[in-house]
Amino acid sequence: MSARPAVETFFHEPTFTATHVAWCPDTGKAAIIDSVRDFCHRSGRLSSVAAEEVAAFVRGRGLTVERILETHAHADHLSAAPWLKRALGGRIGIGVGIVDVQRAFADVFNSGPDFSADGSQFDDLFGDGAQFALGNLTVEVLHTPGHTPACVSYLAGDAAFVGDTIFMPDYGSARCDFPGGDARTLYRSVQRLFALPDDTRVFLCHDYKAPGRDTFAWQTTIGEQRRRNIHIHEGIGEDGFVEMRTSRDGTLEMPLLIIPSIQVNVRAGRMPPAEDDGAVYLKVPLNRL
Repeated sequence: MSARPAVETFFHEPTFTATHVAWCPDTGKAAIIDSVRDFCHRSGRLSSVAAEEVAAFVRGRGLTVERILETHAHADHLSAAPWLKRALGGRIGIGVGIVDVQRAFADVFNSGPDFSADGSQFDDLFGDGAQFALGNLTVEVLHTPGHTPACVSYLAGDAAFVGDTIFMPDYGSARCDFPGGDARTLYRSVQRLFALPDDTRVFLCHDYKAPGRDTFAWQTTIGEQRRRNIHIHEGIGEDGFVEMRTSRDGTLEMPLLIIPSIQVNVRAGRMPPAEDDGAVYLKVPLNRL
């Protein structure tokens, strides 16, 4: 039996997002992690080009999708989880901390009584240490908050899918200034990841090409991160990291797609309900973010 998942990654350059298809080589049972739904912010039009590419790969390899996983409620792209579930099957899962994110943003977007901030939009809410099978692989869920309260990492054999907790070593760490984010919490989450074996493969959710690097990258190792991550390598103390991260966050603009992304992703990738004219609308709250 294999303890090493096979992984294929699809990089969506418009949102700099890496979607991973991970599967058990023995059984073909698969998970899709951090999917993307194409969205044009100028026209408000949706398309499924990125999701269709993933679906074509899954079908071509004869894989069976059992899980469609989110590492957190993304603020920079819309999830394609419902589209993929209709096309391929699978259960949509996220960390139980999504409830905290839903509650925070329900106020920002005045979501109203029809929006349930209880995580019920997802098929599975994972607590820290939860486990599930993926063929002959066991997947463990690690709660790794800091970027958001809902952030989790998925550990399958020798592979860790860490979302936005850290980026490539030459790019650093995730911002912590969204509601519920906390730099000190992020530091401790990264230390938890650093306790994994050095040769653990680390699959990231985003890459932005650090200065001096010509190509996108989304895979590294725990050992490489521990030695070389420019924000949080060995020897960087908690207080120093918090000072750096807080100062850096104060210079960052909000992500381009944060307003549509959050409204959709707290609903597990689904759109808000149609209004009385049959159309679906996303709100733009003024001076709330």
